Amino acid sequence: MRSIAKQGNVPAQLVAANAVPPQTSAEATTRWKSFKYKSAVQANLLTEQYFLCCYSEVRPDLLGLGFHIEHVRPKRYYPSLTFDYKNLAASALHSDDLQNIAVTEVFGGHAKQSEYDPALFVSCHDADSAKYFSYLSDGRIEPAGGLDAGDIGKATYTIQTLNLNSPFLVVQRQRWWDDLDQLYAEHQSRGWSLEHLAAIDLVPAAGKLTQFFSITRQFFGPVAHEVLQRDAPQLL
Repeated sequence: MRSIAKQGNVPAQLVAANAVPPQTSAEATTRWKSFKYKSAVQANLLTEQYFLCCYSEVRPDLLGLGFHIEHVRPKRYYPSLTFDYKNLAASALHSDDLQNIAVTEVFGGHAKQSEYDPALFVSCHDADSAKYFSYLSDGRIEPAGGLDAGDIGKATYTIQTLNLNSPFLVVQRQRWWDDLDQLYAEHQSRGWSLEHLAAIDLVPAAGKLTQFFSITRQFFGPVAHEVLQRDAPQLL
C-alpha cells in the first residue's frame, strides 16, 4: 500500500459542504448521498493517486472495474469527517461492480463493512504505510519482515479488514509477479537494462502509474530506488 500525499486541490463544493460538517451518522449518510459533486472530487483523488486504488493498487480502468470515494475513517463513526478532503480516497470497487463479484472476492473500502479500529488500521494516508506489507510471488500479501509485534498486528488487521488477500487480488498479483519475473530473466539473459525495464512500471506516464506499484518496487529493490530517485523522487 503506497502512501498517498494529499495535494490540497479541493473542489470548492466540497469545501462549502465541509463548512458545516454533519454531526450524526444519519445526517452524514443523507448529506453524502445528496452531494452532487462526487465526480469532481473523485477526479482530484485519482490525479493524486496516479489512478491506482488507494488500498490494492489495481488500475480498475484496466480491469473493467470502477471506483468509489472512500471515507478512510468511516462516516458512520466519524460523521464530521464526511466532507473532509483529508479523509477521502479513491478505492476500487464501484457499487455496480458488487453485483458481479462474489462476497468473498470483494476488497478495498467495500470490504470494511462495520469493521474499523483506528488504532490498528493502516491508512493509505500514513506516510509509512508501505513499510507494513510484503508481497509474495504466489500473489499473497503479508506483514513485512522485521516488524515488531504491534506493527505485525496492524498489518494483519488491515489485510483482513480490506480483504487484501481476496482470491481476485491474489490471482492478479501473481500474474503481475510472473510477468515481471519473465521480463527480468529475459533482460538479464540479453544484457538489457534493468533500470529501463523498472522505469516502465515505476515512473508515471500521462499522470498514471502501472498497477501494483509496490510489488514492482519490491521486486526491483535497489534498482527501483535508483530509478525513482532519478525520475520520480516524489514517489519515494
